[in-house]
Amino acid sequence: MNVQTTSEGDVSVIDLQGKLVAGVGDILLREAVNELLAAGEKKILLDLSEVTHIDSSGVGELVASKRIAARFGAVVKATRASQSVERVLRIAQILPLFNLHENRESAVEALKNEQLPEESAD
Repeated sequence: MNVQTTSEGDVSVIDLQGKLVAGVGDILLREAVNELLAAGEKKILLDLSEVTHIDSSGVGELVASKRIAARFGAVVKATRASQSVERVLRIAQILPLFNLHENRESAVEALKNEQLPEESAD
């Protein structure tokens, strides 16, 4: 798994390439999200367009990213992924959580206009 972080205005983009699976991909995603939240970033886009495979650990990390971001008053959205990855997300019933965007541009635009949640005291 290759992970790169860039920014487009006030939106931080995490580009994921390869397999989002237990032991590597899930850890790299967690570290990238945690670093952005620690830096005070509030709008995070996960670009899943280059993810070739995802397992239950990857799915779990996607959900965990949304939850931890919400606790910090941040929001996480994602781009569409390959059919095989989207099929796993559909089976896991998490597609509604992410409201996947067709492409990076539309996702960035949606995040720019996103209302941020309030930070949780949990």
